Amino acid sequence: MSLPNCLKGLSLPAVASPLFIISTPDLVIAQCKAGVVGSFPALNARPAHVLEEWLERITTELAEYNAQNPDKPAAPFAVNQIVHRSNDRLDHDLEVCAKFKVPIIITSLGAREDLNERVHQWGGIVLHDVINNQFARKAIEKGADGLIAVAAGAGGHAGTQSPFALIQEIREWFDGPLLLSGSIANGNAVLAAQAAGADLAYIGSAFIATDEANADQAYKQMIVDSTAADIVYSNLFTGVHGNYLKKSIENAGLDPDALPESDPSKMNFGSGGNTESKAWRDIWGAGQGVGAVKSIGSVDSLVTRLINEYNQARKRLGLTEVKQQPVTEPA
Repeated sequence: MSLPNCLKGLSLPAVASPLFIISTPDLVIAQCKAGVVGSFPALNARPAHVLEEWLERITTELAEYNAQNPDKPAAPFAVNQIVHRSNDRLDHDLEVCAKFKVPIIITSLGAREDLNERVHQWGGIVLHDVINNQFARKAIEKGADGLIAVAAGAGGHAGTQSPFALIQEIREWFDGPLLLSGSIANGNAVLAAQAAGADLAYIGSAFIATDEANADQAYKQMIVDSTAADIVYSNLFTGVHGNYLKKSIENAGLDPDALPESDPSKMNFGSGGNTESKAWRDIWGAGQGVGAVKSIGSVDSLVTRLINEYNQARKRLGLTEVKQQPVTEPA
């Protein structure tokens, strides 16, 4: 299994997943400085012209940080592009990403060969979200460089397959970059993802409960107070099945145990959802790993905890502790 240079040398083998509304430059910069790949959805930058402002700030601040910390540079960052036809900003946002030569593009809800080729032209790589082996094959056939296996229990839009089954099937034919998403909120789970066959863990919900996250304080506290039993899987809010916090559904006046099914053909991401109570503004996404989140704190403190847990898990198994190596430039 080989990784492109931009995914090597992280302080923890992990990518922070793009969180709708929540991931902004403050969060992304903090994640990268802590040594994990930070990311955000392009659609978080609203109106569209704000995307250029965000990329200018992120690239400038990370360059300044790297100049001051040559022995421990920041990790690279990624921008998530929703490829679904309801995203009428895709062409514009991709053009802005090309201007800044964004090192990693994460694509969701559709794989496009022309998009992958465009990213490769400026030297970036493409990681594509998949929920099953069939979609994984299609993404690689269309030129994606790596895959993000979104397994059962992942926050937001998620699949239903066991992470062990999904990773095993993909690894039968694909030896490129492979990330695993699904209930990963402590260092033990990061190591387990690697043991299962993934190169990197894909972590989302734990970062919601950080100081830098653009989330309501009540949302952050609900993450801390919740366990796996408080997660509801539904396609009502966007047309695509996802995991949400039960209490936020109740607060919106809905019965989490009797939610109707949505028409998948009506899926909508440009406005945040299909119902009066919008995902992710009112209905809060989270994965089944929330039980591992015990407090609200800084990104740096969270990553430090994950690193310590990860190395403790390695030690229990008789493996050597992992030290951070300098992140190299993309190949």
